[in-house]
Amino acid sequence: MFSRTAFSAFRPIARPTALRPVRAPAFQLPSILHARLLSSETKAAIDKAVGSAPVVLFMKGTPETPQCGFSRASIQILGLQGVDPKKFVAFNVLEDPELRQGVKEYSDWPTIPQLYLDKEFVGGCDILMSMHQNGELSKMLEEKGVLVAADQ
Repeated sequence: MFSRTAFSAFRPIARPTALRPVRAPAFQLPSILHARLLSSETKAAIDKAVGSAPVVLFMKGTPETPQCGFSRASIQILGLQGVDPKKFVAFNVLEDPELRQGVKEYSDWPTIPQLYLDKEFVGGCDILMSMHQNGELSKMLEEKGVLVAADQ
């Protein structure tokens, strides 16, 4: 139990003597209307990045040193699946704030990491995890021919 002296520094909040009207904040547009428009230069750069390899991951950090748990998990999943390193490229969004925001607008997906397979957006870490667990990712990667060959 607390001693009475522990509360001696606290004073009751003074109540206003008269009620004052509360002003509503100025009218604001919904946040969806505040979204940045993806510049044509950034879109072209992301298009080029997405087309640079059959498997593309936009992540925080690098495959060798991921900078967040979700990026680490995504790299681990791709490794467990047996993705061929020759058919894989990763882009560190922490190096470029415009890329970090632009890729979110490009895919209309709010989080990073983001995986693209043959220029098609697959999803983020949660989607990869789910697809890995239910076998869909393995099937998709095999169909796209991006796994290390069995004889290697």
